[in-house]
Amino acid sequence: MTQLEAARKGIITPEMEEVAKREGLSPEEVRERVSKGTVIIPRNRNRKNIQRIEGIGEGLRTKVNANIGTSSDYVNYQEELEKLKAAVEAGADAVMDLSTGGDLDYMRRRVLEECPVMVGTVPIYQAAIECRISGRPVISMEKEHLFDVIRKHAEDGVDFVTVHCGVTIQAIERMEREGRVLGVVSRGGAIITAWMKANRKQNPLYEYYDELLDIAKEYDMVLSLGDGLRPGCIADATDRAQIEELITIGELVQRAWEKGVQVMVEGPGHVPLHQIAANMVLQKRICHGAPFYVLGPVVTDVAPGYDHLVSAIGGAIAAANGADFLCYVTPSEHLRLPTVEDVREGVIAARIAAHAADIAKGVKGAAQWDLEMSKARWNLDWERQMELALDPVKARAMRGSRPPKKEEDVCTMCGEYCAIKMIRG
Repeated sequence: MTQLEAARKGIITPEMEEVAKREGLSPEEVRERVSKGTVIIPRNRNRKNIQRIEGIGEGLRTKVNANIGTSSDYVNYQEELEKLKAAVEAGADAVMDLSTGGDLDYMRRRVLEECPVMVGTVPIYQAAIECRISGRPVISMEKEHLFDVIRKHAEDGVDFVTVHCGVTIQAIERMEREGRVLGVVSRGGAIITAWMKANRKQNPLYEYYDELLDIAKEYDMVLSLGDGLRPGCIADATDRAQIEELITIGELVQRAWEKGVQVMVEGPGHVPLHQIAANMVLQKRICHGAPFYVLGPVVTDVAPGYDHLVSAIGGAIAAANGADFLCYVTPSEHLRLPTVEDVREGVIAARIAAHAADIAKGVKGAAQWDLEMSKARWNLDWERQMELALDPVKARAMRGSRPPKKEEDVCTMCGEYCAIKMIRG
């Protein structure tokens, strides 16, 4: 029985109880939202060592995901595990292994062993890479092979998988008729698109969607319905192909719910500020309130090296208008494979965006955190300020790097002319 099926039968599972405790809600409130599909609890029944079970969706704290993984150009398993540790220590609620180089089974299983939070993957990467390793082009990938890889990830205990089921022949044709600056930028979406065009066949993830649902249901693995035709630059945002795919995904959400399978929907990557709110409303309406997972959104294309800040701006607006799950973007986005420090900075930036949005949404306890910080500042209680800081490591390091010379209860910005100290007398 999946979490969705249990919720519909009025059963409160241990996972629902844990989510309720973390969110400050009643177990019944969580159960009711899970039963509607507006909250998901990604926890594969084969997952052995998850320590933090979280919910994603309606009325809950906005969650943050960090992507890690090897590339075909750079394979260092230990460094990826260090990134995993850095992401979790920085407060990530989930980690996705997007490895494309080296022993993919080994990397995924190590992540599952060592990660205390929910884990996601993109199985089509492995299916495509295994074709190349065997000396065949990606377009020769067989449907059976792809589904075998998805099952393997499910058996290993992956909590959620990105599957690009909404990329159809019709959506690709619509995209080509309208034209785009950057075409298809999703790696999974590009694989599926190239396969369909070469083979002149429908997307197997769409055509055989019921088989995919059967696998997901068996393991209670969440399907993250990927945005394979997401815009890769702000000039392509909210075009016909993106909306065509979203309409298809909305139908697939309903089909998943009918089978008792938990789903979330992935959202656009590059969106200008003035279109973000509309995109959130569209998704929530078309997909009947299913949890929304967005990458960024990235609100300008001209800031390489600072895309963690660019995406935090978009993420705050997106989450304030309904997004439930933010995928971080690191400073190295569009430039290189991220370093351990890039991962840490990306998580912190996304968490700032998520928390700012939670205040706007009225998520329980969000504003109280800020109120406690304000009280600590009024009291010039520096230790309490460090404890409350979203990134206490950086806050302590900054204060310690330039300590006040005369009075310990102030900082070197104002020193003896501290406004709070003057007013308090």
